[in-house]
Amino acid sequence: MSLTWSAKDHKSMTQPAATGQKRSRNDIGNKVAVVLGAQWGDEGKGKVVDLLATDADVVCRCQGGNNAGHTVVVDGKEYDFHLLPSGIINSKSISLIGNGVVIHLPGLFEEGDKNEKKGLKGWEKRLIISDRAHLVFDFHQVVDGLQETERQAQEGKNIGTTKKGIGPAYSSKAARTGLRVCDLLGDFKDFSMRFKNLVRQYQAMYPALTVDVDDQLKKLKEYCERLRPMVRDGVYYMYEALHGSPKKILVEGANAALLDIDFGTYPFVTSSNCTVGGACTGLGIPPLNIGEVFGVSKAYTTRVGIGAFPTEQLNAIGELLQTRGHEVGVTTGRKRRCGWLDLVIVRYAHMINGFTGIALTKLDILDVVDEIKVGVAYKVNGKRIPHFPANMDVLHKVEVEYETFPGWKTDTSAARKWNDLPAKAQNYIHFIENHIGVPIKWVGVGKSRECMIQMF
Repeated sequence: MSLTWSAKDHKSMTQPAATGQKRSRNDIGNKVAVVLGAQWGDEGKGKVVDLLATDADVVCRCQGGNNAGHTVVVDGKEYDFHLLPSGIINSKSISLIGNGVVIHLPGLFEEGDKNEKKGLKGWEKRLIISDRAHLVFDFHQVVDGLQETERQAQEGKNIGTTKKGIGPAYSSKAARTGLRVCDLLGDFKDFSMRFKNLVRQYQAMYPALTVDVDDQLKKLKEYCERLRPMVRDGVYYMYEALHGSPKKILVEGANAALLDIDFGTYPFVTSSNCTVGGACTGLGIPPLNIGEVFGVSKAYTTRVGIGAFPTEQLNAIGELLQTRGHEVGVTTGRKRRCGWLDLVIVRYAHMINGFTGIALTKLDILDVVDEIKVGVAYKVNGKRIPHFPANMDVLHKVEVEYETFPGWKTDTSAARKWNDLPAKAQNYIHFIENHIGVPIKWVGVGKSRECMIQMF
């Protein structure tokens, strides 16, 4: 990451500029590196973040909530993170939950305490929470379940949400009836009144919804004091981090490009922007401060829940990928659907995010496959289309054009450098790199940190 900021620059920044004096375009401060999912999630972002977080000063979450699930293995111990940034493992760095994240407080503290039992010490002292972040309440989670049941009854299909209340919380935010961290820590009488109004609104829509308001408010008041020391003005904190002494700042995206509320396979998406723009809006930082953008993709494709999946393999190959890859959701425990690597979606993710490097994970899962296919284009009515279809009916009907590669039939899990990989695996990687037009920076061949082969 390039750091082009000096103490002199900082001094001139903190003093008010003379009237009409323009700030140099070079005085942009520290750059942030962003890690984003390039498929439908579960690509191994946590592992890449963990790798980069070892020498990061600040690690941030900018969107989503505890619907995300990142697993990090350190010294043989497996930590599961849903709301906490994976960087919380690094005792030398600060972890920040930005304004774009929706926070379920019981979930946050339960997650912290659970990981503390596994050996995560002092996490509360290293965590900063933006006062502008919206809150997810227990009733949001109940409503999430009610909405899924309603969708199933009306349309015969649901979205496959994690039932963590994320969609309803973002709905409250967009409807301007949501409550934020700063509201909870402000006048509690005013907060209580607004909380009761919000409950009444939801009960008008869902008569079956029962909420013990007094009990909920009592619990929220208790969380207040535990939460208060962690809360800061997130915008000001990030501004200081960007324009202070040189720092390595990392942004950990949750979910993935194809689950983005705008660019994903709508309506089977999440409720936030999990592409690069979400890093700016979810933290309050300018685009100018975005540096490296790393996309994470598996060496094949998986998807949880329903929705179009052009390269899905409902056969022995799909079964093999599912069992060998232990493809079960961290948050939901649902079996993931599996298929060949789809480079149409990875290129589409690159169009939106402008990746500067790719992490290709779980290459070792393909070690036993005789013949490997890669989706390189979509055809509609026999004609190649240059774009990724917005319409789900069209996406369901596309015909995938594949390139076929011979399998390497060698165990790659012990590979630690490029030359340790068999030639056929190297060819596979080169093909992916050339097709997307982005260099592959890491290749993953196992669960632990050591299994990420760094290419450059």
